[in-house]
This record gives sequence, C-alpha cells and structure tokens, in this order.
Amino acid sequence: MNTNELKELSEKIVEEGKAFKKKVCVCCGAGCLSSGSEAVLESMKQTIKDKGLESTVQVIPSGCMGPCNQGPLVKILPEETIYEKLDGDAVEALVDDHIVKDTPQEDKLLFSEYRDKPFVDSREDPFFKRQKRIVLENCGRINPESIEDYIGVNGYQALAYALHRSSPEHIIGEIKLSRLRGRGGAGYPTGFKWETVYRHVADQKYVVCNADEGDPGAFMDRSILEGDPHRVLEGMILAGYAIGATQGYAYIRGEYPAAIKRFEEALKQARKKGFLGRSIMGSDFSFDVEIRIGAGAFVCGEETALLASIEGKRGTPRPRPPYPAESGLWGKPTLINNVETFANIAPIVISGGTAFGEVGTPKSAGTKVFALAGKVQISGLIEVPMGTNLRDIIFEIGGGIPGGHKFKAAQTGGPSGGCIPEQHLDHPVDYESLQELGSIMGSGGLIVMDETSDMVDVARYFMEFCVDESCGKCIPCRVGTKQMFDLLTKIYEGRATDIDLATLEQLAHVVKDTSLCGLGMSAPNPLLSTLRFFKEDYIQHLKDSALANV
Repeated sequence: MNTNELKELSEKIVEEGKAFKKKVCVCCGAGCLSSGSEAVLESMKQTIKDKGLESTVQVIPSGCMGPCNQGPLVKILPEETIYEKLDGDAVEALVDDHIVKDTPQEDKLLFSEYRDKPFVDSREDPFFKRQKRIVLENCGRINPESIEDYIGVNGYQALAYALHRSSPEHIIGEIKLSRLRGRGGAGYPTGFKWETVYRHVADQKYVVCNADEGDPGAFMDRSILEGDPHRVLEGMILAGYAIGATQGYAYIRGEYPAAIKRFEEALKQARKKGFLGRSIMGSDFSFDVEIRIGAGAFVCGEETALLASIEGKRGTPRPRPPYPAESGLWGKPTLINNVETFANIAPIVISGGTAFGEVGTPKSAGTKVFALAGKVQISGLIEVPMGTNLRDIIFEIGGGIPGGHKFKAAQTGGPSGGCIPEQHLDHPVDYESLQELGSIMGSGGLIVMDETSDMVDVARYFMEFCVDESCGKCIPCRVGTKQMFDLLTKIYEGRATDIDLATLEQLAHVVKDTSLCGLGMSAPNPLLSTLRFFKEDYIQHLKDSALANV
C-alpha cells in the first residue's frame, strides 16, 4: 500500500462510517472481560440484528474505556454516553430506550451511584474532564482487532509521512524537540536514546518494545496493547526507520493473553497491508516485528535482563556499560522503549515535537497513563498531563476515598517507588517532583491507601515481592532484600527493638547503593519513604513490642 492508497482507504472508511447513525462500543479490555462483557457484546449484536438495525447501528468490541471497576461498560457514539455494570439481560431495554426512542437510561449511566445527576455525555464527568488523552485517544472508540478502524482515525499516516516526506534525522529531531521521556520508569529522554542508537554504525540494529509490565496493581501497558495495538506497532516501525533497524521484538508478559492475541493480529494485518515486511509503502525501508513472550519475571523489566531473555538465556541483568544502545541484542545496537513510549510517537510525528511539548511541564512533557487502584472510589485507567497534582487525580478523577475514610498515602512506582503522605497531595506528578519525595514515576502504577493501612505492612508487602522476584545474581539484592523483609516482619509482629529499626534503615541504604540493577537499587524505596513520612507506624509497633515484653 502506497501513500495515495492509504489516503483513499482512510477517506473511504470514514465515509462508510457516516452511514451508521450510532456506534456501540462494548469494552473488551481485561477488566470488563472478567466481568462478563463478552456476553454483553454478543447480546448487543443479536439484539441489533433482531430489531433490524444493522444498517444504521454499528456494534464493535473496544479496548479499555477507563473506569474499570464499573464494568462491563458500553459506550454509545456520537452521544459519548457510557453505561455501566451491564449484563446481557439489560441490553434489549437499553437498545429500545437509547437507540430506538433516543431516551438515555439515567439509572444505568456511568457513575449513577456517585452523582446526583449523572452525565449523558461522559466527557462532562470529572473522571474524563480532568484527563487529556493522547496515548489513550483511540482506546474504547475503535475495534483493536481491525486495522481498518485504526486507519480510519489516521492510523499509519505518520509512517507514510516519515517514509515519503521526511528523514530519519528529522524524525529524531522532532522526538528530541518534543522532550518525550521514556515512560517505562527511568524517564530517560527518548530522542537522545534514539539518536545514540542511530549514530552507532552496525550491519544490524534492533528495536525492542518492553511490554513486561510487572508492578503489582499496574495495567497501563496491557490496556494500551489491548485497546490500540496498531498505535504501538506504528511507533515501533517509526523507531526502526529513524535508527536504521530492520528487525523489532515485542516482549510481552505471558499473563496478558488478550494483549498477545491482539498484537499478533495487528502484525498479520500490517504485513498484509504492506506496513511491515520488505519495501514498506513502496519505500526502500524494510522492517518486521516478532513477539517474544515473557514468563513473568519482574527482573526482566530491566533492559539487559529482558535482552538476555529474548536471546533465550536466563533473564538476569548484566553490568553496564556497554549500554544496549551500543551493544544490545546479540551484541548489536538496540533501542528499547516501553509500550506507552511507542504509543506517543505517531502523534509527535503528525503534530510535531513543539505541539507535544506544550503539554505537561518544562522538564516532563506530554501526558502520563496511570493505573489508579486501591482505596479510591473510582479505579481504572487514566491519562493526565504531566504536572497534575495527586489531589486532583485522587479526589477529582478518582472520586475520593470510599467508606468515609481519610486519605493516608499514595504509592507510585510499584515496588520501586515510594509512599507519599497527605501533606504532599498538591505536589505535581512529574519525574523531578516524585524524586524529591523519595518516590519515582515508574511505569505508572498509583495505589491509594486510607488510614486503615499499616505502612509497616505496606513496606513488608513490597519487600516480600522483591525477595521473590530477585534473580539472585548479586549478593546485596539476593541477601539484603531477604534480611530487610525479615526485619520488617519482626517489627510488624511486635518482636523488634530500636536496634532492629536502626539496622533496617542502614541495610536499606547499603542495598540501594551496591545492587547490580534497578530491582535491587530501588527495592528499599517503599521502606525508606515510609520511614521518612510514616515513622509513627514503626514506632507504634516498637511500643507494642516493648509492652509485650514487660
């Protein structure tokens, strides 16, 4: 498919879509699937058919719409109306009322249990109104298993522009201009990473998409792959063109069957349309992508461990330098970015780096996707401009703390992050601000805790996770995390002394400073941040221990 054919197909798809008066999107993201959305989808298709509405009403499965704890969800376009917690039996009445009579069912509208008057146009609800969707703009609106749906929303236009109207140097320049930083956790400037790989001369280069999302409570990358796989794939192809690679690998966690299935289908469709393979879109650029399925080792989120796993070796990290940009897969220059980073590339190429950089903060441009979970009224997938504060995320978008409880802490960055107290709720969420508080952005997990949470137990939970997930290659991580877990358990169970607490803090700094990779270096973060902001929880356990020994 050449550029003209892509343009003609896009226009044709848009025109065909105008024949439908309404479009019904049934969420088939993992959360809604687990709530029974497949039955809702089949019931919706059958009801529309039985009522003879097939020529005017289009029914599609979609990716995640956002409010995951309200599923199964159904969105009706163009009204932007979302209905929550539907089952197959409720579909016929919904079709009769909203589609036939054009009368929304207010008692089934999204957040009807939280709002005095729920919004017919879901975009007016605070959950969506406070968000800005760049990465998630297509999720919940298109069929993720249809390349035509993606093309109909300007899919692969960025690739066409890059191949026929731009150059690798220009594309890298736009990524640098955008100030996009890697969304996998470290926050390294994406454009500089691309430029580094581009400058290395080699007979072979590789592009790797890290979809080995392993943080407890995190589901951002999974949801993006499930809801808009072609957006991620287009970003990988653009990266291959920019750095001079001919082969890509998507390393996807094995616990994500829907994401794997949809990305596999995206690869097949892209090859058939000529967006993958030899002489892409009539150019002299050739590039292909293969999937590698991860076995669920958290350490394989670290880039050198991930590369070892792709090569068929045990997934353990290696010392750096050399960095993967110089010597990665099979010793060749390799670009590694995560799912969300690649999903930002096409919008930057289309709109320009300057426009992208206008969103967010001077040092943290663009938006960030978060998995909002824990003790919060509305949990799910959200996307906000960098610099949005935690108060707005938790109390405006998330609806606050349920059950009349008080907020206690927000944990960002998963097992590598830290716990942020109430006095810092107005702190902006960006890379630098979170670092100041002893936490990190991470891949985007955000867990909310109320006053019933014991922060010693929270630190103990994350430390136990790190003990289980340590690859054991280096002694500080292998032995140190276990010793910290044992000390935390001793404190939690009321068997500890002041000396144990001092030893624990000292050991945390040793493990942080001497571990080989990011897992061990960041494993003490939840412990250190809870000691910094919630030391009273530790002191209370020590008091209980002292009383028990009287």
